[in-house]
Amino acid sequence: MPTALRGGKNMAINFTLSQTGTSRFAQVIGSGDPKFLVGKETVYEHTKHGLFNLSIPNGILYKPEDYNAEYGFWAYFIAPTAKAESNNSFVCLNTYDRARFTFSFMQYAAHVPNGDFVKCLKELLALPNAQDYFPKLIVQNSRIFYRESTGSLTQLEDNTTTDALMKYLNPSLDHIENQELICAARMVHWATNDANHRRIQVKVAIEHFKENMKRYAQSYNLDGYPDKVCQMVCDIRHQGRATSQQIINALNTGGNFETAYSRLCQLGNYPSRVTQVRPVINNLIGAGKFGKKYRLATNDFA
Repeated sequence: MPTALRGGKNMAINFTLSQTGTSRFAQVIGSGDPKFLVGKETVYEHTKHGLFNLSIPNGILYKPEDYNAEYGFWAYFIAPTAKAESNNSFVCLNTYDRARFTFSFMQYAAHVPNGDFVKCLKELLALPNAQDYFPKLIVQNSRIFYRESTGSLTQLEDNTTTDALMKYLNPSLDHIENQELICAARMVHWATNDANHRRIQVKVAIEHFKENMKRYAQSYNLDGYPDKVCQMVCDIRHQGRATSQQIINALNTGGNFETAYSRLCQLGNYPSRVTQVRPVINNLIGAGKFGKKYRLATNDFA
């Protein structure tokens, strides 16, 4: 039987839930809108139960040209990793691993204190329609709180842990709970129907890559290196498929950028990842979007 999800006093967007096979769907109550996919059930490491979603609802996906006016080259710089992380899906969802709740086209994970998911959620909660989706969450003193019906506040994250936030989004990995479905449905619906949600996803991604690029440039001496080498370094670190020492060894070519790039592509036991990232880089080179070099002084490519 479908389950009606009712909000609290703040009239959150409410859903009916349904299931067909392993697919979980939601429909906004009273809207007349068609049902949409929340996620598909999966089991990870034999015991962890959750949802995943890599769909592209209404054909809405990350396209760097849509964000070129605001972010220029950086919109293209993140594109290879976005393709590998989610196939450019703004509703990419994962609730089955230790992060408990991962969302966005770059897979922001809720288990990292002060991480991308936390940063993204804080900005989302500042949007005018945030209370339609998460009426019991507020940001106060730069922290996320749960607001009880009595008005009392419970802090959900700090500099050292996001445990309470993870449990709010997904109470356990033992099975798929209604709370998990509620939170997933709200995020998927919000990202699908609000361009501002998608813009925040992109903003957080680009800020993250710019911060990382400056740090990696100092760690690996990337000043003057071409964009494709820098992008591959960023993607390796984003996925975590090689150590810093392995990256340093790969870059140690006496200034031969092509050899460095080739070595970086061979790091880690993830050939499928490289077959996703490398063609995007090649396409960007062919389109004239790549072909710049990184400048540490300005933290930019020219």
